[in-house]
Amino acid sequence: MNTKTFGKKGWTPEKINSLEGKTYVITGANTGTGFEASKILLSKAATVVMLNRNEKKSTKAINRLKKQFGSNAKISFIKMDLAELASIRHAAKALIKQVPHINALICNAAVAQVAKQEFTTNGFESQLGINHYGHFLLINLLFGKVEQANGRIVIVGSEGYKMGLKTIQFDDMNFNKNYHPNNTYCHSKLAQIMFAYKLQDRIKTANKKVKVYVCHPGASKTSLIKKDTSLITRISWSILSNSPLVQSAKKGAYPEIMCATEGNLKEKAYYGPTGIMNWIGPVDECEIESFVYNKIIADKLWSISEKETNCNWNF
Repeated sequence: MNTKTFGKKGWTPEKINSLEGKTYVITGANTGTGFEASKILLSKAATVVMLNRNEKKSTKAINRLKKQFGSNAKISFIKMDLAELASIRHAAKALIKQVPHINALICNAAVAQVAKQEFTTNGFESQLGINHYGHFLLINLLFGKVEQANGRIVIVGSEGYKMGLKTIQFDDMNFNKNYHPNNTYCHSKLAQIMFAYKLQDRIKTANKKVKVYVCHPGASKTSLIKKDTSLITRISWSILSNSPLVQSAKKGAYPEIMCATEGNLKEKAYYGPTGIMNWIGPVDECEIESFVYNKIIADKLWSISEKETNCNWNF
């Protein structure tokens, strides 16, 4: 177990001081770890903006949060669907008008284990399109606001990155020939992580003041495994989620909150639970497989991502 940075208990929200005056933007924040992350940030007097696709669920979530933290709690919502590039552009434009700066952009939203091949509005395989391409574009559009605050970008990865193909399938990014719910999910999470480390390098070369951190939530009780998954996956997860090998959504939010708020973290690192299989346990730095740092693969992924999302990075 790796507890060299934060001791035996690992990182916990007790380490956070007041966040008054700071703004945090979270994708997929009306349920699960995103909702729990919002709670933790609001408890420290932060301003939180949720980027969610479901207006009804978002309103319900905001009402719950205001009931807990008071009617003056600084929590708001902008509608955004990561499966639609136009929706991302519209939401980013609205957000830029709404907030003076972004102290951390937390890329929390994801879809997982989609049983049968599905596509986004723009024709991407859904897991890659939502988890990677959607966040790639969003980060590009909001980078200036993050930079104004010398802020952070937090990529919520997954232990799945080390399963599946362990590389990017450039000859068939939509998995038309070999679609598999888990392998394709793992492909999307690997893409996110490789992008994050490449973004770190580009920021450093351009001498920008933005930090990028990568984390994973471990195995947490969230709605990630839902109707889109196969029946056997839902049954298996239902059984597993009631075992000691799965933690609460609140604890699953710890790594992303740590990466959004804690000082003196390493960038070329990977944070999350450090217990059994990295599913549960104290939050700290985890080991990461070397293939995520493959610069040739990362460069090609970056170029393809720019082309597919029709966005360019100016550094």
